[in-house]
Amino acid sequence: MKLALRKARLIAHLLHGMWIVATRFPKAGADGRQTLNREWSLKMLRLCGMQLVVHNDSARLDRGALVVANHISWIDIYVINAWRPTPFVSKAEIRQWPVVGWLAQQLDTVFIQREKRSDAKRIMHELSDRLSAGELMCVFPEGTTSNGLALLPFHANMFQAAVSASAPVQPLCIMYEDAQGRQSTAPAYIDDLTLADSLN
Repeated sequence: MKLALRKARLIAHLLHGMWIVATRFPKAGADGRQTLNREWSLKMLRLCGMQLVVHNDSARLDRGALVVANHISWIDIYVINAWRPTPFVSKAEIRQWPVVGWLAQQLDTVFIQREKRSDAKRIMHELSDRLSAGELMCVFPEGTTSNGLALLPFHANMFQAAVSASAPVQPLCIMYEDAQGRQSTAPAYIDDLTLADSLN
């Protein structure tokens, strides 16, 4: 019963996110949209039983930087947005996900078709242009998720956009801990796990 209630609350929160983006974003300026995104993402973490803890926030870059992070779970996006809302580069399949895909598209996500080598060049130019315009962009250079215990090899082409735009790179390390403060792999979205299963 508790699991069903938690899933229902998450679905309701996602639908509320659609309502916020559809009705409140058009009237809000850039700062207002960031505030709405951050507050919504913080609540998403709370509904998942998580609390955001940020270390060394004084090193945060707020303009024209390529944010790079390790990738463990679909929840990583909400962790980063709860810290500082940032558009992402994401695999094209996510655009087809119910609700989540629509939200990602409205939040300026750049979708990449990973099976098409030529798409990497298009993405690099788009990221470079956005960085040059002072925007932030976030990429997961591992290209896939892991259990978070070690880094997978990076796809170096993701960094070319920062080189082309002469933009700084902001590294992030995402780590999930259990109630005892030990590193946890429970949120990992890996192997054959489905989105529905990952909510259990």
